[in-house]
Amino acid sequence: MALRPVQVNIKALDHAAIGRFWADALAWRADSEETGLTSVGPAGSLVWPDPIALTIDIVAVPELKSATKNRIHLDLATTSTAHQTELVARLKDIGATPADIGQDDVPWTVLADPEGNEFCVLEPREVYRDTGPIAAVAVDCVDPRAMARFWAKAIDWSLRDLTDDYAVMRSPKDAGPFLEFLRSPDAKTVPDRVHLDLLPYTTDQKPAEVDRLYTLGAADLDLGQGDVPWTCLTDPEGHEFCVLGPAADA
Repeated sequence: MALRPVQVNIKALDHAAIGRFWADALAWRADSEETGLTSVGPAGSLVWPDPIALTIDIVAVPELKSATKNRIHLDLATTSTAHQTELVARLKDIGATPADIGQDDVPWTVLADPEGNEFCVLEPREVYRDTGPIAAVAVDCVDPRAMARFWAKAIDWSLRDLTDDYAVMRSPKDAGPFLEFLRSPDAKTVPDRVHLDLLPYTTDQKPAEVDRLYTLGAADLDLGQGDVPWTCLTDPEGHEFCVLGPAADA
């Protein structure tokens, strides 16, 4: 197995503005060296792929986000109740807005970035004490067990917990954010604004890795991407993801 999650891809009308938002939110840095793309990663010298963090690519698209909730979102970690309160206030100051996704009375705060992409600021939890600013990438799904069967074979991350309601995975380095599949009664209906990008450890592995994903249940995804060095696929529940090629962007 030779695929690893390396970044979260977010589509935006204004990639530079959304890149600045997420860089400020995470206390990271944003680089917009390519037309239509802003990369956000840990402060300092941006080395890609990062050995621990999942970086973020903001990619320009012409379409507005639909009113439908994204099925993939980021959960942000906090270290104390005071930190959670301070972070929520700071995020609102830089453009986040409260989001109602039917969460009722919960200890975390649901917000949306300036283009409406939902995310959560979690209350302090011991399990996320060493993840960095992103605690988890959370994925709504109908069947967490089926998602675990696919993703545990698709990537080199380890399955840490599995129930009928959720599946939890993390890097074999036991560091960085978690990948969590959370049971939702709603099936996927629209293309998502957020997806994961996977990377082989060597570029010559990509064709074989894509073929292997087909045997696991992945399907081709045509977004009108044309001739590009990455391959767009969907998992068995239709969540989009890309397998990156020699040019590490998607």
